[in-house]
Amino acid sequence: MDSKNLFFKIKKNYLEFLKSQQVQGEPFYDKIDQLKKFYIPICKYIYKNYLLKKKTLIIGLSGGQGSGKTTITNILKIILQKGLSLRVVSFSIDDFYKTLNQRKKMSQEEHGLFLTRGVPGTHDIKLLKKCLNSLTKKKFKSCYIPKFNKSIDDRYKKKNWTKVKKKPQIIIFEGWCVGAKPQTNNILKKPINSLEKKLDTKNFWRIKVNNELKNRYKVVFKFIDKLIFLKVPSFKYIYKWRILQEKKLKKRQKGKKIMTKQQMKTFVMYYERITKQMLIDLTLKANILIRLDKKHRLNKLKFN
Repeated sequence: MDSKNLFFKIKKNYLEFLKSQQVQGEPFYDKIDQLKKFYIPICKYIYKNYLLKKKTLIIGLSGGQGSGKTTITNILKIILQKGLSLRVVSFSIDDFYKTLNQRKKMSQEEHGLFLTRGVPGTHDIKLLKKCLNSLTKKKFKSCYIPKFNKSIDDRYKKKNWTKVKKKPQIIIFEGWCVGAKPQTNNILKKPINSLEKKLDTKNFWRIKVNNELKNRYKVVFKFIDKLIFLKVPSFKYIYKWRILQEKKLKKRQKGKKIMTKQQMKTFVMYYERITKQMLIDLTLKANILIRLDKKHRLNKLKFN
């Protein structure tokens, strides 16, 4: 299908989705232009690679907190499903966080900082690997994908998980650390912020997180066929855009507890080290690089 026909086929669904996502005071810019210059070319690239591989294609999508991973995932899903008639399953690495009780135990036995979800080590990698294997098996059987409730900081019960009944042709696996590379031991020695300086004085937490990336996460990231990276202008925008993300959470889940600005400032420190390293590594190694400008718009697209 050519780009023009694809555009008219999915334009209405695309605009309706953006309208549903808009937060007061934070409009989406250049909607049509971004659809034509970014989303459609990316989906055509995915479709082309799916036809070449002739089996389930796993697309990794990563970027800093608040960079727009979930929104972009949903837009790609609309185009791939409505426009290109592909069966698409999408999920976040966030849905594979360990339960609150598991993280409490980890914080007592290994390091107190593991109580806070986010970094490698706080995900149930065994369950994630099992799901990826189930979704890509030749003899497919229906399976379940977990769901995590950030407002209560714990996993939903299995009755609320997503049931996949048909084998997907495309899997979009998104998450802030998807595709992240480990650092060298020398880089780990120097604390990067006040959180590391005050609460990880012996480097134990940093080393453990890094070892997780070296080993267990590396195995899972090998499932990815093509990686998309959303590159933010600099780390300071992570905090700014994370506030917007929290506003959306508050709007969707009224009455639920969300983080204060100070809590959020501390929270992003957990992510800082790996996020900054990803800005270096994945700029060169991602198959698709999307640069974001300071107004949160998609600014440049590069296929590597």
